[in-house]
Amino acid sequence: MMSLSSLPSAATMFQTYASISTAITMFKTMIHQLVPQQVQLYIETKIRSYFRPNSSNVTLVIEERDGMEINDVFTCAEIYLSARFSPEFQRFKITKRPKDTGVNVKFGNCGKITDSFEEIELVWKFVNEAQKSILRFQADNEGDFSEKRSFELSFSKEHKDRILNCYIPFVLNTAKTMRDEKKIIQLHSLSSNCYSSINWDSVNLEHPSTFETLALEPALKKTIIQDLDRFLRRKEFYRRVGKAWKRGYLLYGPPGTGKSSLIAAIANYLKFDIYDLEFSNIKRDAGLRRLLLSTKNRSILVIEDIDCSVTMPERSETRTNYNGRSRDRDQEITLGGLLNFIDGLWSSCGDERIVIFTTNNKEKLDPALLRPGRMDMHIHMSYLTSESFTVLANNYLEISDPLYNNFKEAQELIEGAQVSPAEVAEQFMKSEDPDVCLESLVKFLKRKRITNIEEPNNNITNNGGANTTHDDKQLQLKRIKALSIHNSLHS
Repeated sequence: MMSLSSLPSAATMFQTYASISTAITMFKTMIHQLVPQQVQLYIETKIRSYFRPNSSNVTLVIEERDGMEINDVFTCAEIYLSARFSPEFQRFKITKRPKDTGVNVKFGNCGKITDSFEEIELVWKFVNEAQKSILRFQADNEGDFSEKRSFELSFSKEHKDRILNCYIPFVLNTAKTMRDEKKIIQLHSLSSNCYSSINWDSVNLEHPSTFETLALEPALKKTIIQDLDRFLRRKEFYRRVGKAWKRGYLLYGPPGTGKSSLIAAIANYLKFDIYDLEFSNIKRDAGLRRLLLSTKNRSILVIEDIDCSVTMPERSETRTNYNGRSRDRDQEITLGGLLNFIDGLWSSCGDERIVIFTTNNKEKLDPALLRPGRMDMHIHMSYLTSESFTVLANNYLEISDPLYNNFKEAQELIEGAQVSPAEVAEQFMKSEDPDVCLESLVKFLKRKRITNIEEPNNNITNNGGANTTHDDKQLQLKRIKALSIHNSLHS
């Protein structure tokens, strides 16, 4: 029997422990310094596989992203599994947006769902974890952390061929059917997550604008619809001529002329999601490229007020003074970075996409943005005309009869008033009585026309297209004032 006196002292045991720990630390340091990381991973994998028990199951890992692009299998699996729940599922997410008819139930982190296909039992597992990004930027911490979401599909290895050739296509087709039956247009905007990474976040687009309610010239409205329809049916044409399947629109004109409403009408007509891009949240071309590549097919990319959204340096500025004084292109948003995605090599990364720019000042835009292939169709959103006024009056007041009280007079005053649809709509919302609204509109239009003539910087043109003289302005002013006095005496 061992006596207590034969045991080493506490000091001796501590010294032995410290020596062993030092030796292990030195050994690990030598391994990390002398053995390449790839070799370390290979050895670790071999050791783990040696001690791992043989399993009869196969696990497919379906990650959210495939490189820089969205993995369509992940998206379809998320839709497919949203309608299937299992007793093993113990963690759910329940959401309901204001206009949703029911609650939306989703699975939480590391949730499991069982499914069956042709008597084959399958187990889905959802994994959501944070990961460090490989890229590092000195300017900020953007991209240091991101979420890595994936599904793990487990099943018996003897059914691998049937799962890959039959079950996965079944999931894709089922998800497509579910998506088409319950197509909800999403409005995506940029937001920062808890890891300081900029990503797309979305809400349901509930804008009621349609082509029937737009206060546009009927001929222009018809032209836009025909262009959209032609774009949708020309997939093989774009492939045959070697062009990316996309279309660019430039909406320009004074404020309040319905540019945003037209974008919503296009989205509702095509059932396309909208990605609202704001440059203030992006700091470099690399971040812009990553965000644009994460947009889905059958979507609309919108950049509003492109002339003042961001001050983009000229492309020539980054090529001069290259002796360490110039700015790196990858450290800022450049015009070239944006153009490269619109019609450069990166434009082919996606199908059936529409790009829309809006501006109040077309003349301020860089000519490189305006050429065909980038902005294919330029749509001038002008002031209200008599025809578009009829649409607006029918929408707000439910009247279209030209013999209605004050309707004809308002229609005539519209032509020379240079008034936007938003200004007329504001007059229509002042009362529920159409007579009161039209009377208020007529007074507003008369004041508007007088203001346009008296304004020194406003050029009023006659039928020949030349600027009117000072005497002509005074004559028009007298006529409008006389018309106002005459109407007030007979009203």
